[in-house]
Amino acid sequence: MTKALYRKWRPQGWDEVVGQEHVIQTLRNAVIHDRVAHAYLFAGPRGTGKTSTARLLAKAVNCLDDALENRPCNTCEYCQSLTAGRFMDLIEIDAASNTSVDDIRDLRDKINFSPSQGRYKVYIIDEVHMLSTAAFNALLKTLEEPPPHAIFILATTEIHKIPATVLSRCQRHEFRRIPLDIIIAHLKAKSEEEDIRVEEPVFIEIARQATGSLRDAISLLDQLTSTNEDVTLALAQNVLGTATSLRVIEIVDALLNKDSAQGLSQINLALDSGTDPRQLARQIVTYLRNVLLYKMGNDKQIEVSDEVKPRVFAHANLVSMPDLLRAIEAFNQAIEKEQANWHPGLGLELAFTTFLVEPAPGPSKAETPVTSKEFERIPSPSQHKEKPVETYRETVNDSTPPEKTIPVVSEPKSEPVKQEEPIQTSPEKLNPTPVEEKSIPDNPTSKESTHQGEITLADVNQSWRKIKAKVGRHNPRTEALLNTSKLTGMKDNTLILGFSSETLKQMMEKEGNLNLTSDILEEVFGCPIPIKCIISTHQASTLPEDIKIEKDSMVDTATRDLGGKITKADPAEKED
Repeated sequence: MTKALYRKWRPQGWDEVVGQEHVIQTLRNAVIHDRVAHAYLFAGPRGTGKTSTARLLAKAVNCLDDALENRPCNTCEYCQSLTAGRFMDLIEIDAASNTSVDDIRDLRDKINFSPSQGRYKVYIIDEVHMLSTAAFNALLKTLEEPPPHAIFILATTEIHKIPATVLSRCQRHEFRRIPLDIIIAHLKAKSEEEDIRVEEPVFIEIARQATGSLRDAISLLDQLTSTNEDVTLALAQNVLGTATSLRVIEIVDALLNKDSAQGLSQINLALDSGTDPRQLARQIVTYLRNVLLYKMGNDKQIEVSDEVKPRVFAHANLVSMPDLLRAIEAFNQAIEKEQANWHPGLGLELAFTTFLVEPAPGPSKAETPVTSKEFERIPSPSQHKEKPVETYRETVNDSTPPEKTIPVVSEPKSEPVKQEEPIQTSPEKLNPTPVEEKSIPDNPTSKESTHQGEITLADVNQSWRKIKAKVGRHNPRTEALLNTSKLTGMKDNTLILGFSSETLKQMMEKEGNLNLTSDILEEVFGCPIPIKCIISTHQASTLPEDIKIEKDSMVDTATRDLGGKITKADPAEKED
């Protein structure tokens, strides 16, 4: 049986460890100065050399070479025995399958025995985070004060699962993901040594798939060479289930140009050629990440070939940052969703379509003051076009229903409004009296002429639903806040809104929310109406016995035709 390449190419000396110079230098100096610690913790991603480095350290501390700087020598009896896997004082424990406290107790009982061959007994506990809590507790005392002939080396990929009491007893070393260029250089060198013929782009493809794990990269190369053919890019893409770089670029190009037909066609062509959907999603995310890095000024971190770089730069200049972030998020989610989809590629198609349908998030209206002119430029979704505020006299005399156009009410002659108290909202006030021609200001654009206390709470109440709808078309969050409010009163031509909590009141008092609502009020009534927010715990009272419901009104229709029952109404007092 042929030995796997990752085992065949396992480092046998300090200089052969790839991409972890910061760890190797520390351990090497510890051996040279005879200051090896009793417990080490190696943490880092899979395939970055943790176990290989642990074996090198075990070999170095037991090496028979007199020169400490030459250890491990790989020529003495102990070094050769350890390389062949025959060294009795190297005990490797897989914590994933030996998680119980009994396994650790057995280790604790045997550790006191002297080494059989070398000077040190070295215990390598791989995936140590898999130990149970009881097992960690059983290990603590031994780990803190082991016998002088014992060395512990713990390895883990999830250091956050290691108890702090264990971390504090070990000398910790962090292993890093290996950069793309270092993996490519290592694969090239080893392929030349083994006389393996591999096309240059294949190394790049393998290194990308490995995502910083050298062991994964070597295993992928081993898989490709098992065909006994020259390893070409087409063979690599077929075996690994990846799409060509050109295919990925065409998909991204269609995405950023919002060409749905071309994009979905390219996705299906890639899947029909044997590309794995999740691999394709990863490739798209990787490419978009390179575009993001370029836009952020980190072009040195871009991991693409020289032929692809110009396309990355072109796409970076084509797409806006919000669109780019949405695209990355959509396809990143597709990687996980593909696992649960009943149809292969559905997640990719949904991600592509979602990006085209959903607009890029613009500046929030709640944070930006909005003027009434901005509202006038936005067409109303209603079938008929609302008349602008400028046509003031025509709006008042028009036969448009009151739900759509609210006239400005003049001060009644017989019943003057008391501005010191909130205006009552009895049903009689829901339909304001017709406006006489003489009450209309001569200058419709003058705001001072309409700021005379003519607007009543009843007028606002009658138009409140339309006002909230207009607000919602510009900022749904502000509309939601208005839905939690209560029209409390009008005082000095200021609308008073009541809220049930301080939190809701403070949210509404943000400048963007107040400005937006005030602008809508000014658009509807033709004059500025300031807003004041208060905390109000007053509940609506029950409906008075003698209240009159206007015939054919909305309330009358609801009670007569739909069987509705009126249970509450806004508090109102009869006028003198």
